[in-house]
Amino acid sequence: MIERRLTILAALVLFWGAAIFAKIFSLQILHHTAYLKMARARQEMDLELPAPRGTIFDRHGQPLAMSVPTESVYINPLKVPDLDVASQILALALHLDRPELYGKMKWAYDNHRGFLWVKRKISFEEGQSLRNLRLEWIDIQSESQRHYPNGTLAAHVLGSVDFAEKGNAGIEKALDADLRGQPGHARLLTDVNRRGIESQLDSEARAGSPITLTIDERLQFVAEREIAAAVESHHAASGSVVAMDPHTGDILALASYPTYDPNLPPQPGEEVHRQNHATSVPFEPGSVFKVMTLSAALETTNLTPESLINCHGGVLKLPGRVIHDSHTGLGIIPMAMVLAKSSNIGAIEVGMRVGQENLYDYVRRFGFGQKTGIELPAESSGKLRRLPRWGKTSLASISMGQEVSVTTVQLAQAGSVIASGGLLVRPRLILKKGNQTRVPQTPVRIVKPETAITMRQMMEGVVLPGGTGTAARLEGYSVGGKTGSAQIFDVATRHYSHTYNGSFMGFAPLTNPAIVVVVTLNGTHGTAGFGGAAAAPVFHAIATEALRVIDVPKDLPDAPAPVAKASKQADNDDLSIAEVGSELPNILEDPEDGDDLEVASGPKVPNFQGKTMRAVLAEAAAKGLKVVPDGSGVARVQSPPPGSPLHEGERIRVQFAR
Repeated sequence: MIERRLTILAALVLFWGAAIFAKIFSLQILHHTAYLKMARARQEMDLELPAPRGTIFDRHGQPLAMSVPTESVYINPLKVPDLDVASQILALALHLDRPELYGKMKWAYDNHRGFLWVKRKISFEEGQSLRNLRLEWIDIQSESQRHYPNGTLAAHVLGSVDFAEKGNAGIEKALDADLRGQPGHARLLTDVNRRGIESQLDSEARAGSPITLTIDERLQFVAEREIAAAVESHHAASGSVVAMDPHTGDILALASYPTYDPNLPPQPGEEVHRQNHATSVPFEPGSVFKVMTLSAALETTNLTPESLINCHGGVLKLPGRVIHDSHTGLGIIPMAMVLAKSSNIGAIEVGMRVGQENLYDYVRRFGFGQKTGIELPAESSGKLRRLPRWGKTSLASISMGQEVSVTTVQLAQAGSVIASGGLLVRPRLILKKGNQTRVPQTPVRIVKPETAITMRQMMEGVVLPGGTGTAARLEGYSVGGKTGSAQIFDVATRHYSHTYNGSFMGFAPLTNPAIVVVVTLNGTHGTAGFGGAAAAPVFHAIATEALRVIDVPKDLPDAPAPVAKASKQADNDDLSIAEVGSELPNILEDPEDGDDLEVASGPKVPNFQGKTMRAVLAEAAAKGLKVVPDGSGVARVQSPPPGSPLHEGERIRVQFAR
């Protein structure tokens, strides 16, 4: 009997021992990892340490976007003594809606959530008020917040970030991976009430890479000020500016208006303010596109600036439409005058000689119908239909800037082809990533150097008296440019409306351009909103500041050159003012600043008396002399007189009369 009881007892002990062993085996071996995670979840809190975003600088090291320290508030709803009282305290201290906050806290509590953000990125005053309460169930975590110290300045270039500090527009989005950095991680040991006891750092946060832009903060400010004033004064819908170095592709200023403050969260109805009209909103360019038409003509035909073009008195009938010039009565004029007077009919005649295939080829070469590759999201390629889809009047329309849509940055790229001597350089905004300086892309030859030089000379005629862009002239600098005034197509009526896109594309100085500036105003009204009246003055203001900032020496006297007084017609040669301007740049050059002027031992003043203006200009150019013409007819008076010795750089003033 005793032995039986001992056997049963031994069996029970063995059974319980086996059960305990099995449980220990299960806990320590089979489910060790799962229970360890469960224990850690109760004893530890994983914390992500946010990495500050990299600072964005302008080309001179001025900060445009940076991360600044801030704090955020969170709670464990399961440990809050009274949700109703807690919601009242937090709502009052953090300026929150109490019923909404209570609803979030109650939901988190009912769903056994141990973590709830109350408010992210609080102000310094809010943080102080919470600390003064000394409540254990309120936790404050350090974070960083994106800050744009100049408010709206360069907003469309910089872009913005969302609440999680992720880029959602502009450079912030395009280079988010570089700017974001690598977050760190830490573990916080907690007691049974989930209060922190000790923290352990697993990995440190690594700040994002700094980015240096090509933007010049000073020039950006001027560009934004001027385009905003122009949009408001002309009651336009929007406007944009791109200022670019034609040799490197560096964007020195890129402005779009209306604008916004990236420090503030998006507001309802603010979408148009956040659109980048310089890169993402294409428009019909109108007459500014004639630069491409005439460039193609110089490349593919035997046309020259002096070639005579029939403008048909300002009216031309095409299949299904009639084209009118804004300047009525233009008859047969030199091709240079076609550009200076911005004759639609003259451009069509030139385009007809170029032909569809050649025009399409050169328009594509200048970069239209394709993205420039500028480092901004949502860039538009514009619209250029493939050649098989051209209609009966497409050649005529595209020759004068219709049936094609472009962006402001595309026009700046195209203008740089002429300014750089025929080379296309891609526009760029990024100068440095971290400490690595980015090398500009290799330029691509688009037109011959002589074509670019000739176009520069013809584009000077646009800003001389009698041209459409006289408001763009600069004091002390020669300028080349082209106006554009395109009627906006009304999709609803399928006709062109009475609102316009006014634009101006220009560069200076003419002999060796240092800056290209393109200005566009969208939705202007009447002739006051044309490119020459609305956009050219904006070019004047921005280019003046740009040349000062870049420190470009002047190439003309401070007073406007007397070329303006040259005759519209020289003797019987029918020499137009545009032609005179086209022949003058190499004749009217100033010596470089600082050069000493010495008495020349060789050159003497020729005798120009009795000669036509064309003959005088040709002789002066052949001898490397500088002439300032005045009047019309034949040369009557000149100063210095014939045979006089010339100082280096001295001009010969010649008075013409009939």
